[in-house]
Amino acid sequence: MSNFRAPLGCSSSKLNRVCHILSVNPFWTRNFYLLIISLLGFWGLNVLKPRTNFSKLRNLDLFFTSVSATTLSSMSTIEMEILSNPQLIVVSILMFIGGEVFTSMVGLFIAQNTFNNDEHLLHHSIMFLSFIILGYLLVINLLGIAMVFLYISLVSNAHRTLKSKGLNLFTFSIFTTISSFTNCGFIPTNENMLVFNKNPGLFLVIIPFVILGNTLFPTCLRFSIWVLGKCVNKVRDYCDYLLKNTKEIGFHHLVSTRCSFCLVGTAFGFVVIQVVLFFVMEWNSKSLKGLNPYEKTIGVLFQSVNTRQAGETIVNLPAMSTVILIVITVIMYLPPYTSFPFVNDEEEQHQQQKRKRKIAKKLLSQLAYISIFVILICITERKSMKEDPLNFTPFNIVFEVISAYGNVGYTMGYNCKLRLKDGANCEDKWYGFVGRWSDAGKTILIVVMLFGRLKRYNMGWKFS
Repeated sequence: MSNFRAPLGCSSSKLNRVCHILSVNPFWTRNFYLLIISLLGFWGLNVLKPRTNFSKLRNLDLFFTSVSATTLSSMSTIEMEILSNPQLIVVSILMFIGGEVFTSMVGLFIAQNTFNNDEHLLHHSIMFLSFIILGYLLVINLLGIAMVFLYISLVSNAHRTLKSKGLNLFTFSIFTTISSFTNCGFIPTNENMLVFNKNPGLFLVIIPFVILGNTLFPTCLRFSIWVLGKCVNKVRDYCDYLLKNTKEIGFHHLVSTRCSFCLVGTAFGFVVIQVVLFFVMEWNSKSLKGLNPYEKTIGVLFQSVNTRQAGETIVNLPAMSTVILIVITVIMYLPPYTSFPFVNDEEEQHQQQKRKRKIAKKLLSQLAYISIFVILICITERKSMKEDPLNFTPFNIVFEVISAYGNVGYTMGYNCKLRLKDGANCEDKWYGFVGRWSDAGKTILIVVMLFGRLKRYNMGWKFS
């Protein structure tokens, strides 16, 4: 479960044990962790019963759901409202312990057992960092639960919506906050956040937690350390050490000031690009029909923030323009900490150019893996592609695979009206396109979700 990249100080005795324990085969260590958690989650979902008015769920669909929650992918083969309250709690736990913030914190606590007594400052700084992340994790999630609970309690139409779905308010608040913070994207309603598109206030509550839990977590972590160093004298030495030695410590989420600003600028840029495209191409479209200008504006902002990783949605994606869908596909493919450097020094620019070329090669190599997965799925779904070509289009399959690889959860869904045969016997369902695939196709997508969750390790992604 390593969250340490191989730091420059790995050659020194001071950090040798950290590097050895936390940098040896992190891909397989994390993969083993995710598989064990997924199997335990499957057992929990299988033991607990779904809502009484639904039949027993298939084991493969339950395991798929468990993996999807653990890998923070929110790909779905079942309708969420089928799950009972205890099952929703199990999914919440899976998202929480599979989240990047939680696993990075566990890695730090493990690291504390690798130091000698003569490594006082490093040891205590790592321990202090682990407690900062623990506090960050608890405070943000508890605050989010309280805010979601309070909003739905006070806003009558949101409360009516939840009541009509038969969902417990407290469970919904916990589930939605954890899902948003971990950037999973699962919501207990079948329609995801589309059912709340008349509640822009709820979107404004959720947006900060989407950002704080993933895309800008490194920036927020550095800011938290800086604030503590300024306000608490007893920990100032530890804070200074953490802020000045990011390369030597080698913790993936602890980045330099320059990199923090790059992350903020890049994240802001991606959101602005999407918002502008939405305004230009989707303002009067069917995807935003029935919303007033304020609801549209907040909804578009919410949608744009979620495209990077979270995958919560307020629109029907198939109804959107092709240009928007292509942009979403590209953004889903990019890793969460993608950033464009802003440097002035010539030597640093040269280093950045070399680094960018290396990253470009890594991204292209990932396309080769995705291509293999797409080809395999086209083979398993070849019968459906022949008999149902309007639903099983190559683009829909590619979109689903990239969404799973990016652990986003967006889907083109399935439309019974597009079927060429037996359309009258088909019933539209509120689950993803993958829900209509064969068992072999679903199994391949499980592998894609796990592979995507671990992309940082096989890409060698790191900051300076």
